[in-house]
Amino acid sequence: MDRITATKTARLAQECHQKFSLSEDVKKAIANTNREMFVPSGFKHSAYKMDALPMGAAQWISSPLTVAKMSEYLQPKGADRVLEVGCGSGYQAAVLSHMFRGVFTIERIESLMIEAKSRFKKLSINNIHTRTDDGQNGWSQYAPYDRILFSATAKEIPSKLFEQLSDGGILVAPMQKGSKQIITRFKKIGSRIDKEELEDCDFVPVLDGVQK
Repeated sequence: MDRITATKTARLAQECHQKFSLSEDVKKAIANTNREMFVPSGFKHSAYKMDALPMGAAQWISSPLTVAKMSEYLQPKGADRVLEVGCGSGYQAAVLSHMFRGVFTIERIESLMIEAKSRFKKLSINNIHTRTDDGQNGWSQYAPYDRILFSATAKEIPSKLFEQLSDGGILVAPMQKGSKQIITRFKKIGSRIDKEELEDCDFVPVLDGVQK
């Protein structure tokens, strides 16, 4: 990352921190991720603003503050592997790659995944593993995961995803509740799942199947 970009990302991390208190790990991860690489070329001038941006395939790249919050709600400290459902632009996965040894990210829209993989390669991020699939199936081959993150709103969490979560693991997802969406944190303790509602939000919905 060149010095100008590093200054911009550091400023972005500080701005997120002023709006929502971030741990040092999350703040550093935002500061070390070049957001400009993940926004469509026509929106480069808005890469360091707090806005969500359109990115094609009727999808959005979340605002930096949302990505910072979701990362913080995961409580990443001490966790080793994270599964992300809904890769999108790849920005959230890139942020997570600074905090986890292994990031496993699934995207149902093939064109988005191809673009995200290309960005990871350009940025020399080598600890992100990608898959084009319906994320609601999870990725059992590499389970269990210490953390699971939904980057799209779910009506319910499939039981197979809780099965792929390690004991003591945390799953964070925007959940549809009536007409509202609420970021919700689930913690697996033995056979019990504890649930905590955190804050209202606005994400695109989880959809079934794969889109070629």
